[in-house]
Amino acid sequence: MHIVKTISEVRSHVAQARGEGKRIGFVPTMGYLHRGHLSLVEESKKYSEYQVMSIFVNRIQFNDPKDFSSYPIDLERDFDLARGAGVDLVFVPDEGEMYTDNLTHVDVDVLTENLCGASRPGHFRGVFTVVSKLFNIVQPDVSVFGQKDIQQAVSVEKMTEDLNFPVRIVIAPTVREKDGLAMSSRNARLSPDERKRAVALSRALRRAEEMLVSGERSAGSIVAAMTDIINESKPGKIDYISIARYSDLALADAVTEKSVIALAVFYGATRLIDNMIITFEGERAQCAY
Repeated sequence: MHIVKTISEVRSHVAQARGEGKRIGFVPTMGYLHRGHLSLVEESKKYSEYQVMSIFVNRIQFNDPKDFSSYPIDLERDFDLARGAGVDLVFVPDEGEMYTDNLTHVDVDVLTENLCGASRPGHFRGVFTVVSKLFNIVQPDVSVFGQKDIQQAVSVEKMTEDLNFPVRIVIAPTVREKDGLAMSSRNARLSPDERKRAVALSRALRRAEEMLVSGERSAGSIVAAMTDIINESKPGKIDYISIARYSDLALADAVTEKSVIALAVFYGATRLIDNMIITFEGERAQCAY
């Protein structure tokens, strides 16, 4: 596994792999890897023969400077995990390599107005800007994103289509702990008590699934039932529990087409997100979370 810090080195290694007839897979990360990140590499291997991972804590997507400064970093551990997962090339740029007097930003309208976009202004502009830059640097054939960050994943799909990036976007299922909590680098910030209570997020999604499978379609009724479960866990704050159409992430009053149920909840100072994608087979709801 090669570890490089410059754009020129990335392009050189990728060009060599492509010259050998290999398709390029890419997983962008901010590091502090866990099994969820490694599952994205496994998914990428289904579509490509050369695996590139970036590790870059992207300052411009953080709303709170304290959140940025406290983001966990352990590069040696990350390198060991990436190597074990079969990553061929890890790109670890510094800010000077990624941003030098940049005046250009990328944004996606409509899809970022609700859910996390409503409470984190500017966050997605930072995400799309860095992802666009990474796509241009790596020039992958396929890039894999996790369902846990569903608004990011759906919006990157749209950005890729609108800007004609020749990249196939794959959205991989959320990887969970044994008790159902979605894996996240932020979980490390939870106290033991907060960690125990945070399992309410996945319990609320299971309740939504039960209601949908039994025929319930009212967004208000489903959100109310989920809110009751979350409130029982005594969260610091519920940021949102919302149901939106998958196509444009516009909020919906009823679940009548492919949709997303998404929630963001604080336990202590830690903001956790989770979601479920709903599709239909005839009249029967199919839920993936």
